[in-house]
Amino acid sequence: MKSFLTTLLVGSSTFLYAQQGGNLTCEHLKNPLGIDAPQPRFNWHMQDSRPGARQTAYQLFVSTDSLQVQKAALWQSGKIPSGLNQAVYKGPALNPYTKYYWAVVLWDQDGKVAPLSSVASFETGLMNQLNWKGSWISDSRDIKIKPAPYFRKAFQTTKKIRSARAYVAAAGLYELFINGQKVGNHRLDPMYTRFDRRTLYVTYDVTKQLQEGKNAIGILLGNGWYNHQSTAVWYFDQAPWRSRPSFCLDVRVTYEDGSTETISSDTSWKTALSPIVFNSIYTAEHYDARLEQAGWNTADFDDSKWKNVMNRPAPSQHIVAQALHPIRNVEEIRTASLVRLNDTTWVYNMGRNIAGVSELKVKGKSGTVVRLKHGERLYENGRVDLSNIDAHYRPTDNQDPFQTDIVTLSGREDTFMPRFNYKGFQYVEVTSQDRDLELTPASLTAYFMHSDVPPVGQVQSSNPTLDKIWSATNNAYLSNLFGYPTDCPQREKNGWTGDGQIAIETGLYSFDGITIYEKWLADHRDEQQANGVLPAIIPTSGWGYDWANGPDWTSTIAVIPWNLYLFYGDTKPLSDNYENIKRYVDHITEIAPSGLTTWGLGDWVPVKSKSPVELTSSIYYFVDATILSKGAGLLNKTEDQAKYAALAKKIQDAINAKYLNSQTGMYGSGLQTELAVPLQWGVVPENLKAKVADNLAKRVKADGNALDVGLLGTKAILNALSENGHADVAYMLASNEKYPSWGWWIKNGATTLYENWDIQAKSDISLNHIMFGEIGAWIYKGLGGIKPDPTQPGFKNVLLRPNFVAGLEQFEAQHEGPYGRIVSSWKRTGKTVEYKVSIPANSTASVFLKGKKVTLAGKPVTVTKPSEGYKVGAGDHTFVIEE
Repeated sequence: MKSFLTTLLVGSSTFLYAQQGGNLTCEHLKNPLGIDAPQPRFNWHMQDSRPGARQTAYQLFVSTDSLQVQKAALWQSGKIPSGLNQAVYKGPALNPYTKYYWAVVLWDQDGKVAPLSSVASFETGLMNQLNWKGSWISDSRDIKIKPAPYFRKAFQTTKKIRSARAYVAAAGLYELFINGQKVGNHRLDPMYTRFDRRTLYVTYDVTKQLQEGKNAIGILLGNGWYNHQSTAVWYFDQAPWRSRPSFCLDVRVTYEDGSTETISSDTSWKTALSPIVFNSIYTAEHYDARLEQAGWNTADFDDSKWKNVMNRPAPSQHIVAQALHPIRNVEEIRTASLVRLNDTTWVYNMGRNIAGVSELKVKGKSGTVVRLKHGERLYENGRVDLSNIDAHYRPTDNQDPFQTDIVTLSGREDTFMPRFNYKGFQYVEVTSQDRDLELTPASLTAYFMHSDVPPVGQVQSSNPTLDKIWSATNNAYLSNLFGYPTDCPQREKNGWTGDGQIAIETGLYSFDGITIYEKWLADHRDEQQANGVLPAIIPTSGWGYDWANGPDWTSTIAVIPWNLYLFYGDTKPLSDNYENIKRYVDHITEIAPSGLTTWGLGDWVPVKSKSPVELTSSIYYFVDATILSKGAGLLNKTEDQAKYAALAKKIQDAINAKYLNSQTGMYGSGLQTELAVPLQWGVVPENLKAKVADNLAKRVKADGNALDVGLLGTKAILNALSENGHADVAYMLASNEKYPSWGWWIKNGATTLYENWDIQAKSDISLNHIMFGEIGAWIYKGLGGIKPDPTQPGFKNVLLRPNFVAGLEQFEAQHEGPYGRIVSSWKRTGKTVEYKVSIPANSTASVFLKGKKVTLAGKPVTVTKPSEGYKVGAGDHTFVIEE
């Protein structure tokens, strides 16, 4: 096969009609550095703009030679007859510390072969924690010490350097410096995990930072979630893993002569306390610029007054690569307005609500204390109001004010930005002891900080409010993505499972988030008890196993892997978590043998009506069993597939026997959530869907054409309506600008989503929350009609069911799926709608359209099987629909 392919590739160009593969990723990352996966996953796009272009076969090549990937292949797959754009490495065992190169060859629909794709790379990390040479070190065991510690090591290299990599694992947070320069642009590394069960390390290319001759490595350690010194209701200060932060480091240098040397953390390192006199991931950071030690991380610094480090045990026995999109300062935000309230107080308005940090540049008298209080609201007197976000804080004294950085000036030009903290805010109140201090709008800059996941979605419509809702949803989603999905970036920063399962589709339509979710699922596996129980927040110090968990919240263990499968066509998340889903479902069966369960929190923060917990939790139990059965089928576990399909049917029947009136098509008392949730999740018998949906539409009208749902109902109601003949009602709710609605928030100045429909509520009033965020996904689904096909996941086949709703004249949604860009765009002119579709190469679409007359390229569209829609291949297609 290899010689045959070579002949084709070097032969006459007349045989080369197919286009190359592109957008190559390994483990869903571009050219990743330092991965531990023994069988990495590869993905690519077919770059072919011809109508109907599709791949019929592929061949992968993996090599350690970047110039001869094909000829010097360590492994090649052989020609695989398949239209799929993903494959798993099945070659010889990969070596640690090794850079591999890979490329792919594609065959098109005519059997013609393309040239070799561009060459991509991936580099392995340590692969096995036994390969670490460094020791875990720290400056102390005392968890009460407040200042963050510096660490340094000077060394010499005597030969010319070819390449160098730094591998850093930490219990806590760190920043790495080489020869005075910070390495990389990541923030808050490593990501938060259950530290005593799994610890992450990060790999950096430090070739350019090292030099022949004298060098120095510096490490600054922060507390993060490891040494939580602030006190709040979640008991993180009592976490079983808690200790003074520590780290382990290997810098592996490869010289031009092929030899290697590793500079590691050991007891020869020196340590001292830094100017960061206090740091809390939960509250803020305090900094005394007078304590700065210039050049502390450079080779010529005199560290004779620094003390020796101490060895510490590794925090866990599972130290693995951090293979995900990192947290960064993604967007710089300048001051929108500045108000000086008096001689010592300024209030900066950044113009929008964000998660992140502020950076202060100021010059004042040595010893002057400046406070930066960050918040989402203002009192009537113009000062920052924290009363909506400090509800769960339980301070023991006044030395750790909430969301308030404290800076002591040096007398020089000082620049301060927190290293080991982030906040949720729109306003920053700056107060100074010195009446002579001068501040300007340029003195303070904010940075929107979050996991830097690539955007893959775009929405634009003729309704400005709808577009602002979509934007606010994305801002809230990103504000709550810090290596795991959170609920709010100020009051809690917790990985609430309920918020996570509600927002999964919203996240995946707009952002390439699989690496974050795979990491979070590993957190689930770390936290799951032997009997299958999961806590309500993940990771956790131990809180959440006794309250707020249950099927409606902790179905994340099933719902998230299933959605990753739908959006990416990747079965690994299902495979990795299969036994965990099974244990979870089996536990519910154990405590609820009838098929009905009251375990759960229910429809959290509704407008006015609360639906029965038994109904909503039992439906999520049904969802979990259904996903488990489908996952078993995909993983060839046929016995489990049948077993859990039968269980799902039993649960469905139990729900309908108790809550469904089959004569009236009414669930329970007919509340919006009671009707919407069964429709959303497929509990309603097929012959009654229209009747139940009609009842839901009538209920919305009876409720004043307004929402009456909480978190669970919000996930369901728009989908339940738009997928069952009432898209106009769904759009009316989605675009409504009166209370209670998303539009009401927008009309009142929201730039993120809120936690409560009532802006004046006395509790549950974070102004940057994702729990009502399903609307972001619904805009793609309910208006653009873009949905993955479960039978051909990863948008191999795209389901397109657009709704040309009354009151909206134009709409376009784009989604960059695993095969390329999907566009669903429509515009109404009078009684005619022009609907444009773009399908990427190697994909197809099933288009479902309603109208008196539908034409494509001037020819009537006829559909043989309405359930299958009208099939189109790759390319651009324009339909005309007469309504």
